[in-house]
Formats: sequence, C-alpha cells, structure tokens
Amino acid sequence: MSDDPKLNRADGQQCQQQTSDWDIVARKYPSLNTAILLGILFIAIVFRFHKITLPLVDGFSWREISTAMMADNFQQRSWNIFFPEVSWTGPGPSYQGREFQIVSYLTALLYQLFGWQDWFGRVVAAFFGLVTVFSLHRLTALCWGEMHAHAATLAYALMPAAIMIDSSFLPDPAMLALVTLGAWLFAKYWVGGSGWLLPLATVSFSLGVLSKPPGIAAGAAIFYLMVCWIREKKQKQATWVFLSGLLSLAIIGAYFSWAIYLGRSYPPFHIAGTGGYIWDFGFWTYVRDRFYFKSLWNTSVLWFYGYPFLVLLAIGLWIPLGRAEDPKQRSLSAVPYVWLAAAIILYLAAAGEITNNVWNFHIFHVPIAMFCGHGALLLATLASRTVLTPAVVLRSIFIVALTLAWSTLPLVRTMKKPIAMNGKLLGEELARLAQPGDLVVAIAPEVGDPVAVYYSRARGWVFPPGGGDTKWSKFVADDATAIAQLEELRAQGADLFGVAKNATDKEGRLFVEHHDGVIDHLDKTATKLADLHNLLVYRITRP
Repeated sequence: MSDDPKLNRADGQQCQQQTSDWDIVARKYPSLNTAILLGILFIAIVFRFHKITLPLVDGFSWREISTAMMADNFQQRSWNIFFPEVSWTGPGPSYQGREFQIVSYLTALLYQLFGWQDWFGRVVAAFFGLVTVFSLHRLTALCWGEMHAHAATLAYALMPAAIMIDSSFLPDPAMLALVTLGAWLFAKYWVGGSGWLLPLATVSFSLGVLSKPPGIAAGAAIFYLMVCWIREKKQKQATWVFLSGLLSLAIIGAYFSWAIYLGRSYPPFHIAGTGGYIWDFGFWTYVRDRFYFKSLWNTSVLWFYGYPFLVLLAIGLWIPLGRAEDPKQRSLSAVPYVWLAAAIILYLAAAGEITNNVWNFHIFHVPIAMFCGHGALLLATLASRTVLTPAVVLRSIFIVALTLAWSTLPLVRTMKKPIAMNGKLLGEELARLAQPGDLVVAIAPEVGDPVAVYYSRARGWVFPPGGGDTKWSKFVADDATAIAQLEELRAQGADLFGVAKNATDKEGRLFVEHHDGVIDHLDKTATKLADLHNLLVYRITRP
C-alpha cells in the first residue's frame, strides 16, 4: 500500500470501474447475481449449521444458558414475553431486566411444537444469521455495487466471529439481522422505493435494538441519510423519517425502562449489560487501561478474525472506493463508514462491557465484512482491468483458501470447544438423582455458570449465590461464610448439592481445595449420592 493519496485514489477508482464492468455483465445475465447470492447463502448455511446440535457447553456457555432458561420458563411457566425469567436463583419468581426476548421466545414456541431440545436455540439464531447474510448483500449492493455485495457477503459467511455468534443461543443474531434488514429497507426507500418501506424499516430496526441495545449504532446510517435529505431540502421526507425515529426511540426507551424496573424489583436484582461503561469506571480509568485495546486485539487475533481477515480489513479501510459521479450514490457509499464510526463510538463508551462479553462485537460485523470484501477485491483484481480473467479468479480462490485455513476453520474449532462439558455432566447426574420438585445447588467448572442447573432440568441456585452487587464468580474468603450460605439455601428448600471437582473461581481457586471445610460439613450433615472422578453430589437432609 502506498502513502501516495493519488495512487490510492487511482486504485479505488480502478476497483469501482471493475465493479461497473461486472454490473454490465450482470445486466446481460441477470440470473448470475442471484446464483452467486444463493451460493454464498449455501456456504453460510454449511458453516452455521455444522455441529448445530452441540450442547450449550462452548465458550459462550454462561450467556447461552441464561437465554435457554428464559425459553424454558416461557414454555413451562408463563408466555408473557415482558417477564423473562431464569432458573438459577431458587424457586422464583426470578425475573431479570433483559433485552426483548425474540430468540428465546421463538425457541420456546419450538419447544411447544416439537418438544425440548437444547440446540433449538442455535437453529433460531442461525436462521437470523441467514437474514443478516441476505440483508448485508442487498445493502452493500445499494452502497457499493453487486460485485462488492458478493465479496462482502462471502466475507461475512466465512468470518469466524460471525459464524460463532450466528450459531449460538444468544440474542445478538436477531439484533444484527433486524437492524441490517431495517437499514437496507430504509436505504431502498431513500433511493425512491415504496412508501411502505419506511414503516417496515422502522419496525425492523426497532425490534433489532430491542433485541440488543448495541444495535442502536446502525441507526447512525439511517440518521446520516436523513441529514442528506435535509441538505437536499427534502424537508417532507426528512420529517417523516424524523418522526419515525422518535417513535422508534420512544418504544425502545419504554421497554428498557420496564426492564430496569423489573430487574430492580425481583431477586436476584440483576439487569443484564449494566456495569463496565466509561461512566461507571471513569474516563481516566479507561485511559489508564488504554480502552481495553489489548483485550480487543487478543480477541480479534485469537478468537474472532485472525490475521487474514484483519489484513483484508486494513486494506479495505486504507484504500477507499473512487468517488462516484452521482451525488446520491456518493451519499450511499459513505453508509459503511458511518456505521463503523458509530460502532467505534459505542465501543469507546462501553469497552469494559463489550470486551467482557465479546458477542457484543456483533454490531461491528456488517461494516467489517463490507471492508474485508473491498480489501479482497482490491487484492484479487490487482493490475487487472476486469474481474473476468483467470488471474483474478485464481487470486480470489487463493484469498478464500487462505482465510479458510488460517482463520475460519481453526478459530471456529477453538470457540466451539466443549469447555463446560463437566458442568453438563454434573447437571445430568443431578437430573438422574433428583425427585420431582427438587431444588438443586450446583457449582460448574466455571464458578457462576448456571450450566449444571440448566441440565438438571430443575430450578435451583448457583453457588455461591449471587445477585445485585454480589459476585457469583468468586468464592467467599472462608469456610464459615460458605457454610452459612449453604445453610441459608437449605432453609429455603435446597434438596441436592452438586459440584464439579474442577470447579474454579475467577481467582483460580479450586472449590474442593479452597472449601474443603464445606465438603467436611456436607459429609457430616448430608447424604453422599455420587462421588465420581469429576463430580460430587449430596442430598441435603432437613434439620
């Protein structure tokens, strides 16, 4: 890459000219673009549905289990979507302040129709991922042309982070799918589409942000296009968009106000996504920690993207597209930059939360895929006047093969390792030993992870019990306090106590060593039901 801006501009103009050549071919053979899009969708399906029946024991286990429990409780206890409930804080009710439960609610409907399967949530998430693939393709085609749409969508289909999140029982796939669909529908309306596209875009975008607040970053692209209308003195159109935006924000604000109230009103007094923001830690704390860029880099290299995608992203950002002659097209071509800038601002304000819960990076993946696609096109068409040459095809195959071998396959394999499997086995042992109505207390390999409670198919508590300002991923300092906590749970009706023998808290302390006094207490006051190489289970006897 050269530092000469004239050379960089020439490269961008060449890439745009090559895209125009492709558009000419596509107009002659209109089914070609459709065939390519279908092929990319097939690739996305292969990667998102591979190992779709994997239990909820991968790197995202903790968050997936909470989502899965809410689906269980919709189907088993109440279909009221405004009262999401988990099962790891006792007999309940255990309502929490959560995002609008689209993924978990749809999964609960599948449970009702076909019976319980822990992987149904992954299927729902994967279908939302395919909506993102399609919407990204159409949005990129409007902004940068069909060839860039193919490249960007293929990048998204193969991106390890997108594959992992789109196949996890999380709300984030619904968020990205719906805000991307909303952005595309609005862009289509902005270029002269039907008036019905505006309310459809508003509904889709609003549902996306309700699914997960980081989706609000995509709204910057819509706001930007509205400003373009204001500059063009199209006041009527801009007014309708402004009013639609106010309505959307009012609905979003009302729901999350309710979620905060709900989380503050019921044990464990938990509101998801709170803490870790710049106003919580303080600006200078963020500066001292360099906005968590080290954590961001490690996540990017070792988990989410790998070096090939990062190189494509750098090239795509460094060398912009050539300046379009049509003013409307110039405005549209800036949409990916606006979306990326808004996502970066979001990161700077919430770096502590985002780097701690890395699936929140999903809002970045639409613009990242677009710039990776642009970077791949620049490399593939290097020194070529058209994309339809053997050299370009061979370079494209090499780029895809490199990203597959160095990024997609190894990183997805890493993220899907069943690291919480002992927690699942503990839960299944508890399910085998439990009697109807029993309440369980369980300590998974990662302390605080409710995976064992979930697979026990019962309600109960994680241990140590957490909620509010209490940290449930850290053991208390001494046995006396832990025994007092256990006795309190006994008084509340706990029937079974189970612990994975490799259960370790965030400070690296092993439960069976740090709290050997608790084990001695259980040996004296409870009945040991199982003592296997990887777990212990006791029946708690009444005083």
